[in-house]
Amino acid sequence: MPAESPDDEATRAALRESLRAKERAENFPVALRLLPRDLREGLRAVYDVVRTIDDLGDDPEAEPAARLAALHAFAVDLERVWSTGAPEAPVLVRLVPAVRRHHLPHDCFDRLVRANIIDQQVTRYETFSDLLGYCALSAAPIGELVLHLFDRATPDRIVLSDRVCAALQVAEHLQDVAEDRRSGRIYLPQEDLTAHGVGEADLDAPAATPALRRLIAAEADRVAELLESGPPLVAGLSGWARLAVAGYVAGGRAAVDGLRRVDGDVLPGSPGVRRRDLLRHLGADLLRSRGADR
Repeated sequence: MPAESPDDEATRAALRESLRAKERAENFPVALRLLPRDLREGLRAVYDVVRTIDDLGDDPEAEPAARLAALHAFAVDLERVWSTGAPEAPVLVRLVPAVRRHHLPHDCFDRLVRANIIDQQVTRYETFSDLLGYCALSAAPIGELVLHLFDRATPDRIVLSDRVCAALQVAEHLQDVAEDRRSGRIYLPQEDLTAHGVGEADLDAPAATPALRRLIAAEADRVAELLESGPPLVAGLSGWARLAVAGYVAGGRAAVDGLRRVDGDVLPGSPGVRRRDLLRHLGADLLRSRGADR
């Protein structure tokens, strides 16, 4: 095997930093520094694969056909993780130990690839139910993988996790309405736009109209309702798993706080998540779950 050049190492270092910067901006916060090394490495390996799939699907330099080809090629290499244990992509090579140790299911990663393939073909969702169907591919697998990494995956927990992950995904879409619009995608359900009297052109304005603010508030309420699956999920966990999953739920609650803080005006930019909101919800949900499992 030829020696790696400094340029190769610099490229990979830049990629790792890019992935970590994106991680900090997402609604899937993982307190990596607090976790034991084996869990930290497993989560990092999974997250890097998730980000790679998303990057292939969102590559601004590639045409949709090229993105589709890249996703299909990655899916072929991904299958080698389970069939031969010898994939070609370095990010998949790093995934192999976690797959073997925690029996991570191929289907979760396959659904993430399918979600990004859909992104090349579908830019609108008619109903909120349709959007949740997309979240079952684009978000739910991440929660299931986290449960597997903590060796806590059961059918009942996966059902609760799916709802939490859908909430996190929808919250992210609500934060990123303007950015998604510039990319040619609208994740606000078409029937909800119509019901609130919001036209697609309203999403191009520098500030949200009163009608759009009401729509964002209604969708934020739906997110909050989905997040109510969080406390019973957390109550059924213990140790590091409880802390990590509670952190995800708290991140979603803090995102809802952000949407409400700006009164639904998400067009100037994402309202983000305030650390104090996240910590407040984390503490409250951990206390709530302790009471529930007594």
